[in-house]
Amino acid sequence: MPDRTVYQNGRVVDGHRHIANGYLVTEGTTIVSVGSGEPKRGASSGNVRLVDLAGRTVLPGFIDGHVHLTMNAEASPKAIVSPADQMVAVMHASINALSTLHGGVTTVRDCGAPHGIDFALRRAAEEGLCVTPRLILSGRALCMTGGHGWHLIGREVDGVDGLRRAAREQLKAGADNVKLIASGGILTPGTDIGNPQFTVDEMRAAVDEAHAAGKTANAHAHGAEGVKRAVLAGVDSVEHCYFIDPEGIEMMLARGAVLVATSAAVRNVVFYGVAAGIPRHIAEKAESAISAHVSGFKAAHAAGVRLAMGTDSGVPFTRHGNNLDELKYLVEMGLSPQEAIRVATLDSARLLKLDGLIGSLEEGKSADLIVVDGNPLDDITILREARNVRRVVLNGRTVLDRDASKLLVGAGFSPGASQG
Repeated sequence: MPDRTVYQNGRVVDGHRHIANGYLVTEGTTIVSVGSGEPKRGASSGNVRLVDLAGRTVLPGFIDGHVHLTMNAEASPKAIVSPADQMVAVMHASINALSTLHGGVTTVRDCGAPHGIDFALRRAAEEGLCVTPRLILSGRALCMTGGHGWHLIGREVDGVDGLRRAAREQLKAGADNVKLIASGGILTPGTDIGNPQFTVDEMRAAVDEAHAAGKTANAHAHGAEGVKRAVLAGVDSVEHCYFIDPEGIEMMLARGAVLVATSAAVRNVVFYGVAAGIPRHIAEKAESAISAHVSGFKAAHAAGVRLAMGTDSGVPFTRHGNNLDELKYLVEMGLSPQEAIRVATLDSARLLKLDGLIGSLEEGKSADLIVVDGNPLDDITILREARNVRRVVLNGRTVLDRDASKLLVGAGFSPGASQG
């Protein structure tokens, strides 16, 4: 039988339950038992590891539904152009992915990368060359000619037939998600964030291709009209929604579209600003959006729009590994700590169609989990500090253990045993 790990004597928290004194048992890659009190003895021919949770909390591995692993949070993002640039970018992406994993995020959806770098990263991880979170990839983001992101992550394309072909290209390359650009954006010079890009029919052609292949589709949209066009096109989620209006909220509710707020990204640009080297056109657009973002998000949440977590990590000063900053902002904008945890775990897993595998601490699900100091239900900000993330487990494999010297390994265990 596979080795067994028993987490005991601490809190067990996910999006729908809180066990103040609980345990969780994993065997190989799978969660096999969760409950309150002392763990039940279970037969195992393998080793049993005991992990004392005293003063700590075990949670599902978090899910970031919007990152850019090829971007390095520089003040002024630069295009990846030459073959040498591309090779170096794969190495950067692997470092960014590991930082993300060590920050407590075990699954990411990358929402746009050039030159197949994200697919190369996944292959490298599969071949054991690097360690990454579970990767849900989009390939190039599809944008209109001159549209947002064309110079960084975009595949310029126009017309219904063009969008259909471009979506098929990304799916052929290995995309799990088709990313569309439905409005101007903050990082792209010469684009107004309120202006729509792509027609509904253009985007619908790409969305239909994604869904026909059993994949998802999402759309970047800041402006109110871009949000509505994306929803009408049938996307699974709309990213940012900084200028969403009441009509857009009603449309998202009616069609079940998910809002991925990426609050960290706009806040960081505003906080650091031109003084930190951010180009003025980027800083000014972020400053124009932040107030509308907060009020629009609050209105959407109050109305019951479905949510998932995303950070836009990789854009200026939104650093990989600091992904759980987003939970603080979700709580500031009206969610309870437990609701924010659910959004960043089970709700995000549902968006990615992975909720049968990950997103909650349930028997039969993959052993994706983290152990943190303290109780995030009392103070969600403890998740922001890397030192508070003591252990990260991905699919049963421990990829971070800050307390390795305390780990006991033996042929069996006593139900009440602990380690010091």
